[in-house]
Amino acid sequence: MEKKTSIILGIDPGTIIMGYGLVKVQGNHITLLEMGVLQPGKVKDGYKKLQLIFNTVSGLITKYQPTTFAIEAPFFGKNVQSMLKLGRAQGVSIAAAMRHGMDVTEYSPKKVKQSITGNGNASKEQVMKMLQQILAFKEDPKYYDATDALAVAVCHHFQQKTITAGNSNKATGWKDFIAKNPGKVKK
Repeated sequence: MEKKTSIILGIDPGTIIMGYGLVKVQGNHITLLEMGVLQPGKVKDGYKKLQLIFNTVSGLITKYQPTTFAIEAPFFGKNVQSMLKLGRAQGVSIAAAMRHGMDVTEYSPKKVKQSITGNGNASKEQVMKMLQQILAFKEDPKYYDATDALAVAVCHHFQQKTITAGNSNKATGWKDFIAKNPGKVKK
């Protein structure tokens, strides 16, 4: 039986630095395809930044043909202007994925860190070190945005693996739980 292959594109959105990471999953084996950053902050015009982000995400999709797209959700900060800009960057990234017919999955930063390190409050360096172990790469990227995006892709793989592993005894709701565990229900 041939192992199913998928490619996951993970994005850490940003208008100054946007990270991206791609992993290839074949069966239970996961390998790093590419990670890097785009620096739209070097472009002065705000709309041109968004166009650059859209075109870069579209280019990655065209080049690697990922089967899945995952993106980090913005966290709530104190600076409203920064949040609006980050939301725009996330929006055009999502629009690029949807333009290519991809489904989009979003993960909170805490969920990504928890999935990779087991600690939702892990530092960016801890996330990077764990990814180096998981994906067997040695280089320390210049920007953590690249490893943050890679973490989003790996997190998505772990989440999908959990969903598809499907323990037949695992309940999908209260009604299902009661049906599968009648001895645990007190009358």
